[in-house]
This record gives sequence, structure tokens and C-alpha cells, in this order.
Amino acid sequence: MTGAGRGIGAAIAARLVHEGARVTLLGRNRALLDTMSASLGDSAYPVCADVTDAEAIARAFEAATTHFGSVQILINNAGQAHSAPLHRTSAELWHSMLAVNLTGTYHGIRAALPDMLQRKFGRIVNVASTAGVRGYAYVAAYCAAKHGVIGLTRALALEVAQRGITVNAVCPGYAETDLVLETIANIQRQTGRSEPEAREALTRLNPQGRLVQPVEVANAVAWLCLPGAEAITGQSIAIAGGEVM
Repeated sequence: MTGAGRGIGAAIAARLVHEGARVTLLGRNRALLDTMSASLGDSAYPVCADVTDAEAIARAFEAATTHFGSVQILINNAGQAHSAPLHRTSAELWHSMLAVNLTGTYHGIRAALPDMLQRKFGRIVNVASTAGVRGYAYVAAYCAAKHGVIGLTRALALEVAQRGITVNAVCPGYAETDLVLETIANIQRQTGRSEPEAREALTRLNPQGRLVQPVEVANAVAWLCLPGAEAITGQSIAIAGGEVM
């Protein structure tokens, strides 16, 4: 799985190991991956790679298959979110958001899919966002990328529907992660609000009035990978306390 070093990725990795999976932890920060791997024991294997680099991802998947065998489950979790009004969104920022959030997902799928097709079994879960099913001001590039992930999920699900492979997306709302903490800090800097005021600006979007917990996302991902979810494919499942329906 990608983006495995912290936050939602770390929670998913821990849950999958709990369910008996052997998980390759892929990310850019070797120290985080090593710490996470040590906490999960022999069921985890760290591999350092950048999802925007197709050749690096190919090498990472080769290492993963050498260590654990063919990939049966792929969790595309790596992502970034940076904010700017569209008229101030540089080409660099635009392409960066697409590269990490959308093209990175494509690279993971391209690397994992051949084995799944050969075995006639696979579970692909793309960690998208509520930004993939609705708009948010000042994150147009991120929204565009995550909408692309949803489109990719739906198209691929139809392509492999009769091949024993399911393809789904989970769409967390604002979650208790480092990424959201950075968003809160950014709101403070730009508006002068206090930390509780900045946090409330995010939690009020959730009808339950709270941030989503990473383990809640992990639970949904595990369900999509476990026996009994074979008929669930092409779906974008919001984990957002009712923010989107």
C-alpha cells in the first residue's frame, strides 16, 4: 500500500495486518516506514519510493513481490493537498496535485494489475476524498485530481468486473491526520483565528460535528478487502459523518 507511513495509511496497514494480511509499506519517508514496519513485525515490509515516479514504483512492486509474493490487494493512499485560489494556482502546483493524487494512483494500478489479472483475483481500494465527489473552495487542483480518482475507479471497475477483481474508492471527510492539522494551521495563519476556531471551521462541515478518525477509514477499507464484499465494486464510499450522501 502507498502512503503507509502515517495517518490513514498507517491505520489501514495496521488493520490489514490484524486481519492476517502481509503488507508492503510504501512511502517516501524511510524513517516513518521503518518505525511502522517495526511495530507490525514480520507481516510488514518497508519500501521507499515516490508514487509520481513510474520506474520507482515498478521497482518497489518488484521488491514487494519478491518478499511476499504476488500482490492481491492494492491500497492507493498516497496523497497531498495544497490550497490556493484558482487564479493563484501555478502550473507547478496544478501538476503536482495531479501527479501525486491521480497519476500516482494510476502508477500503482498499472504495477499491481497484471498479477491480479493472471490470478483472476484482486482488491483495489483508492483512498480518494469527499473532494472527489463535491467541490471545496481554494483547492481546485486537489478536487480535480480526486474527481479523477473517482472516474478512474469507476472505469476500471467495469473493465475487470468479470475478472475476479473489485475496484472501489473510500472518500474520507476531514480526518484527524497531520494533513488536516496542517490545514488548521493554514487557516490560523490566513485568518487569524485561534486553533479551536480553525478546527471548528472544518468540523462544522461534518453533520456529526467532528473529525473522522483514521481507524474509521481503515475499517471501511478492510471491509472492501475481506470475503463477503465481492459484489461491491465501482463505488465511492463517503466516510464523512453525512457530509455527502
